[in-house]
Parts: sequence; C-alpha cells; structure tokens
Amino acid sequence: MVVLHPRSQPPTAGDLDALDDEALVALARLRDEPAIRALTRRYNRRLFRLARSILRNDAEAEDVVQEAWVRAFTALDSFRGEAAFSTWLTRIALNEALGRRRRQRPTLDWETYGDAASEAEIINFPVSAMVSDPERTMARSEIRDVLERSIDELPDAFRAVFVARIVEGLSVEETAELFTLKPETVKTRLHRARSLLREALDRQLGPALTETFPFGGRRCERMTEAVVNRLCRMT
Repeated sequence: MVVLHPRSQPPTAGDLDALDDEALVALARLRDEPAIRALTRRYNRRLFRLARSILRNDAEAEDVVQEAWVRAFTALDSFRGEAAFSTWLTRIALNEALGRRRRQRPTLDWETYGDAASEAEIINFPVSAMVSDPERTMARSEIRDVLERSIDELPDAFRAVFVARIVEGLSVEETAELFTLKPETVKTRLHRARSLLREALDRQLGPALTETFPFGGRRCERMTEAVVNRLCRMT
C-alpha cells in the first residue's frame, strides 16, 4: 500500500512548478503528496491526449491515465533515469493504452506504432475577448468537434504521431524517442497525417465556408439598436 505524506506547510504551486522533474521525482520517492500532485498536474494532459489518440474514447483514456500513474508511482524505485522521466512515464501510459486496444482489435498491426509498443477530444482554442458571444462560442465548439473527429479518423500510427508532435507539442526528437522511431519516420508520418487531415477538413468544412463570420443574434441586435438610436437623434 502506498502511504502519502502531506507536509505540515505545503509549498505554493509556484514553488512546485519551479522544480524540475528530477527534484519532484526525488520527493515522490519519499511519498511526498504535494510533489506527487505536482507531477500529475504537469503530465495529465499529455498522458490523456496520447492515450486517447490510441483508444479514441475519453473515459478509457482517463482510466489509462490513472492506471499509468499508479504503476509509475509504485515503481519509482525501478526508474533509473536512463530516459527522461516524462518518456518513461508516457511509455507506461502507451503500453496500457495499446494493451487495451489490442484486446479490442487483436488483428491490428501494432508494429505501426513503432518499437515502443513492445516496450513501454482535444484541441483547446485560446479564449478571446469575444468569448461571451454565443455565436463565436458555438462556432469554436463546432470547429473543435470537426477537428477532433478528423484526427480520430486518421490511421492509428499517423494519429499517435500527430497528437504527440502537433497537439501535445513534442519535438521530432522527443516523438521519435517516445515511439522508438527514426526522426525521418516521424517526419514522414506527420507529413502524411497533415495531408489526410487537410483532405478531411476540406470535405467537412468546405460547405460551411459560406456561413463564415456569422452576423446575427446579439451582435445583429446591438447594431440595429445603434442605428435606430442614431436615426432617432437625427430627427
């Protein structure tokens, strides 16, 4: 059983964010609860996105993330630092996700994921000043849904590399190390994923371009009121 040790005077979030992985892992080995929380906050999004890129299911991806953390924290003594902690941790999550997917699709060619397979809804748009505009909010949500569906439809190997490299922002070298692929292979798969994604978005968004920049609802009413008020002042 893992027993966590909360501190009598917990550090601030800024204090923990300033620590690198090595320092946090050292504290986590001592079952330091604030350090464990800091690590999970730091990597939850990456683990979720990559797990979901394989499983294409939010609930299962969340289960994978939880399982990966439990396995990682209970096996910290076996972590020797031969790879970066983030790589070691992510491979644990990938193994769990791939294992679940393999049970769902036993005939799938898992070699397409690279050698890491044997080892080891989701794009957020920035909030703008017009976030309270229901038209823009709905349009942003619809575009995100289209993007997520299009990414989900990418072939398995391309999808995982695309999410790691573009959605999560890993470098070519980090992505190659994660999946134990050659950097050239990562670039080739990424190029192909982008091409397929462009084709999918063109099919789905092309007909909607005629409805781009909506001008209705609250904005239309506001403009109408402004015009009426100006006209009234002129009479």
